[in-house]
Amino acid sequence: MARAENKVTAGNATRLVAHIARMMRLQKGMTQEQVGVETGFSAAAISAMETCAQPASDQMLVALGRVLGDELGIFEEAREFVRLDKYPAQFKNYVLLEQKAVGLCLYATLVVHGLFQTEAYARALIGGGYPPLPEERVEELVEARMARKALLDRDPVALIELIVEEGVLRRTIGSQEVMRDQLSHLAECAKRRNVTLQVLPLDCGLLGEYAGARGEMEMVETPDHDRLVYLEPQDESLLISDAAKVSTYAQRYAKIRSQALGPRESLGLIERLAGDRE
Repeated sequence: MARAENKVTAGNATRLVAHIARMMRLQKGMTQEQVGVETGFSAAAISAMETCAQPASDQMLVALGRVLGDELGIFEEAREFVRLDKYPAQFKNYVLLEQKAVGLCLYATLVVHGLFQTEAYARALIGGGYPPLPEERVEELVEARMARKALLDRDPVALIELIVEEGVLRRTIGSQEVMRDQLSHLAECAKRRNVTLQVLPLDCGLLGEYAGARGEMEMVETPDHDRLVYLEPQDESLLISDAAKVSTYAQRYAKIRSQALGPRESLGLIERLAGDRE
């Protein structure tokens, strides 16, 4: 998500991949330096992977499979699980639900939702968080966040609604250039057939009603058509399944939607802020 995310200990998939890679390397009689040369990574990077100091990237797993002769496709199969290990602890369970969801209703109040972030925006956001993170951890989290975007093109398609506060669009993250690219990307996402994007305007409370005052939320419809609500305040997480509570959140979300600009007006505003339309 958008908050500063602390370093996590190596997960089971990361440890298993490290062990398998080391065993396969030794069976081939190769040194870490030799594997590094063949895969295009440094010996230090191979060592960090084998000791679980740094989980393997997708690119490294592909290269390891090629160099170490992975006929069974172990490294290819491990990519999803190693990527899951990189997520912050409070987010790991939810991301599995997110990626399998048939529908998502999202309300973003502070920053662009992770599914719709550009790589530069995500890097600026994660790298600029507090407490500061090591560059390696920043890159892990950026890679993991970008991988989530596969949901947008998944087959079967997921239907996604996003309501974003206008203040999010006007808050510069990273730089003006990063923000322009982010807004342009958001506009392109809004044109997808499986995405409905609406902006909650800054003046929506002028009539005395502001349904979004209690903060952001995410509602998930599972493949079994159960509905859940996910909240993540200050690096904590809460997954709500109680039907009565979920119903209350759904009603609140519907009220927020009613106060937002329509999809066409919202797209126009985003494009104007991006400089793509006069």
